[in-house]
Parts: sequence; structure tokens; C-alpha cells
Amino acid sequence: MDARVLAHVMRGLPPIDDADVLVGTNTADDAGVYRLSADLALVQSVDFFTAIVDDPRTFGRIAAANALSDIYAMGARPLSALAIAAFPAEGLDIGVLVEILKGGIEKAHEAGIHVIGGHTLKDAEPKYGLAVTGVAHPDRIVRNSTARPGDALILTKPLGPGILTTARRRDVIDEAALGEAVYSMETLNRAAAEAMTEIGADAATDVTGFGLLGHLGELASASRVGAEINAQAVPVFERALELATDGCAPGGTQDNLEAAEAAGVTFDAAVSAQLRLVLCDAQTSGGLLIALPESKAAGLLARLQAAGVRQAALIGRLTAQLGIAVR
Repeated sequence: MDARVLAHVMRGLPPIDDADVLVGTNTADDAGVYRLSADLALVQSVDFFTAIVDDPRTFGRIAAANALSDIYAMGARPLSALAIAAFPAEGLDIGVLVEILKGGIEKAHEAGIHVIGGHTLKDAEPKYGLAVTGVAHPDRIVRNSTARPGDALILTKPLGPGILTTARRRDVIDEAALGEAVYSMETLNRAAAEAMTEIGADAATDVTGFGLLGHLGELASASRVGAEINAQAVPVFERALELATDGCAPGGTQDNLEAAEAAGVTFDAAVSAQLRLVLCDAQTSGGLLIALPESKAAGLLARLQAAGVRQAALIGRLTAQLGIAVR
């Protein structure tokens, strides 16, 4: 849903008044957190969507990696998952659904967990995802609401998968041109999360459907800080800018840009229209956006490189002055 529509919906819901709910809906964080004891909390999230690639097993892997990302963004360890699948009653071979589910199981196994159940329904368009449960120490949850002015901002994956997958659906590019984005979307944020928790991050979120600026906006609002982004430092897939120019930005990306501008995000005149779209790309299974003391930034980047997260980059900083400025 459009972030503005979703925010309107959430405002109409009753507040949560359980003291053991450590993270609920009020800060638009990546997962809910429920304290079971002084040293154990459950971390829970759910995510599913329509197919964004042609190969069903690849779709299953991407969807599972995307759902697991919410758990990693909280600094938690995934424990188990439930599958959610929709599939047409006729017109598609049931073997396609089998392949989707197998892809999700493969990625869950890579994360060290099992898919232990789920739910299916009939729908005209295939959909798939996971409800994931994780665990963490209540005192070591990484929230989106605890960032501090002066924190450095590090992004761990390039932007642009939403634009690239849209271009593929429109036959503007071939499968080979999509390969780099598919590899990125299939890659778990596990290594990035482990590096983040080892070095000690102040806050984090993952970058998915609301784009970099949308999820940064949620983090900034929850933490009551502002941000300055160096647009040229943001990692971007090579063809994303070109394809944005060719009108391949998905509708959600356009919505995200409008929402960012309505929220007061300011762009320097040197930031092109195409780059503004990429910064708002409605993508799937993006990287982690990590806020941490500036003194730790170089150390985190070194850990990420050593762990194979080689496109991570320092993209900006948080400020005491509210608002997001992109330069």
C-alpha cells in the first residue's frame, strides 16, 4: 500500500497497552517484539507479494529472503517460518507452486531454519511469502527509533531492483541484465546483521517497498532526528538510472517519491529526476540501512567487506535538525 494510505489506516487502530510488547506498530518498525522473559523476546514479521521474476523457484527464494530481512533488521536470529501462498484454481500447473515453495524452503534452510507450516488460498495471481519468528535478548533489539544525531548511515545493498524487475516484465531488458539484481535480492541480510550487532549499531531498518527515502523517513521520524544524504555515494545498480529515464520505474516508486516530497524531503538541484526515483525505488529484499556512531563506521564497513557484503557504502549522516536533505 501507499505509505500515506497505510499511515492513515494505522492511525485508526487502537493503541497497544501490553508492557511486554517492546516494539509494536507505533514506530513503523520492521517487526514486532514480545518479551517472554528477562532474557528472551520473540521477534515476528510477515511479508508476501506477487511474483517479480519469471522463474518460480527464484521467486520463492527472493520472497523468503525478503521476509527474513525484517528479523535480521531487528538484530534477531530467525527461529522458524510459516508459508503464505495464493495460487489460481486453474490455468497454471500446480508444479509451479511446488517450485515456489521449494525456493522458499531452500532460502529458509540457508538461514538455518525450517518452514514448519503455512496457509494457502485460491487467487487469480500467484503470491508467496513467509511469516517469520525470531528470537533476541530484549536488551539487544535493534530498533528504528533509537538513532542519534551525528550517527553515520551505511547502506548494505544497491538500489534499483524494483526498476530492473519492472523493465524485465516490460521486456525492456533480458534475463541476463536482471541477473545482478536477482542475486542481490536472493542474498540474505544475515552477514550484514551479524556485523551490525557485533560492532554495536544505534538503529537499523531494511530497505524494501517504501524505498530508501521512505524507510529512512520512518527511522528519522521514530528517532526524532533529521538526515543528510550524499546521493552520489548511494550504491545503485548500473542500469537503474538509465531505465528510470525510460519510464520503467514501478508505480510504487512514483508513489514513494510523491510521499517523500509531501513529507518535506528536499533535493539539491544537482540530484537528477532519475536519481530521485532510484532513491525512492519500491524494491524487494533490499539491504540494511544502519545508523551507528561515526567512530564505528569504518570498522563496520571493514567487517562487511570481510563478510562478503562488498557493495556497502557510507551514504550520509543523521542530524539534530529535523527533515531529510538529499545533496
